[in-house]
Amino acid sequence: MMEFKPIWSDSMGAKSLCTFVETPDIKILIDPGAAIMQPSFPASIAKKMHWLRKAKLAIKRASKKVELIIISHYHYDHFTDFDKDLYKEKKLFMKNPNEYINYSQRKRSEDFLQNICKSFGEVDLRDLLIERKFKGYESPGEELPVAMSRDFGSYNERRKELLDKGGSWFRKLAKHWNEIPEVPELKFDEIEIRYPEGKEFEFGETRLKFTGPLFHGIEYARVGWIFSTIIEYKGKKLIYSSDMNGPIIEDYREWIIREDPRVLILDGPATYLVPYMLNLVNSRRAIDNIIGIIKRTSTDLIILDHHLLRDYRYRETLKEVYRIAKRKNKEVLTAAEYLGKTPVLDLLDCGCS
Repeated sequence: MMEFKPIWSDSMGAKSLCTFVETPDIKILIDPGAAIMQPSFPASIAKKMHWLRKAKLAIKRASKKVELIIISHYHYDHFTDFDKDLYKEKKLFMKNPNEYINYSQRKRSEDFLQNICKSFGEVDLRDLLIERKFKGYESPGEELPVAMSRDFGSYNERRKELLDKGGSWFRKLAKHWNEIPEVPELKFDEIEIRYPEGKEFEFGETRLKFTGPLFHGIEYARVGWIFSTIIEYKGKKLIYSSDMNGPIIEDYREWIIREDPRVLILDGPATYLVPYMLNLVNSRRAIDNIIGIIKRTSTDLIILDHHLLRDYRYRETLKEVYRIAKRKNKEVLTAAEYLGKTPVLDLLDCGCS
């Protein structure tokens, strides 16, 4: 039997999507990080700090039960840098720091791995770096035929402009990856680090699959890349999306539909950023993609949380999602609701009545 438990998520008051998954073969903790809510979140700083402390404590406690920790990318609401006790005697499957990574996350990954090297190996990461072999990179847009073939009407011209700029940004990044030293996978007495993107692993009858690098949001999102995790045990499948921001990209929707998980842990669109960092076209794409997943999978349960639960209007914004889920007899819940709690946004006076 496979079981899972949300350890913390935004519906509980701090930014996180930390999840515990257990099968008879292995215990796993995914994305053990938490960060304070943004200034616009309608709660006092005292409450935000209280929730953050509780989140970090819950994550620390959960880490003591597991053998494997997965880190999908290097945003602080998805990993903790640094707590030796959290990572001690663990196998870490973490985002490859050598490619499909932006400048800031490369720096964070180096800092994190330096802490691991000094704490567990008493060595300097710089002494372990190896010379990079040249690798060519195709345009990521070629792997997104569904999204790239969509007609967005009056938005097409602006979208083409953004895609062209994104392609230029990607080519500069790819050049940079080929110029920097490579960080190898690491192993010390009390920790082992692997880069799992695009790979499969078996632990007894439990199979773990990992996607290749996926955009963190829209095509060529400057915040970089993540990977998603698929855990399968005796025909039961759970997908942890990480930060797809919806998904916004239609090809990611189609991938989820093909996988057809029993449980889907989905981060949802960052509607609190509309219209400043997320436009209405891409917000609508995310909503339509969630609806498509509900309609075209046999998924029993969708945990819809994280970015979405930073917006006090989330129920109104996604009312169509909840209505269709009810009609299809699908459960769409926040992490808090799954645990039998009320989302903190529903308890706050948001000035929205």
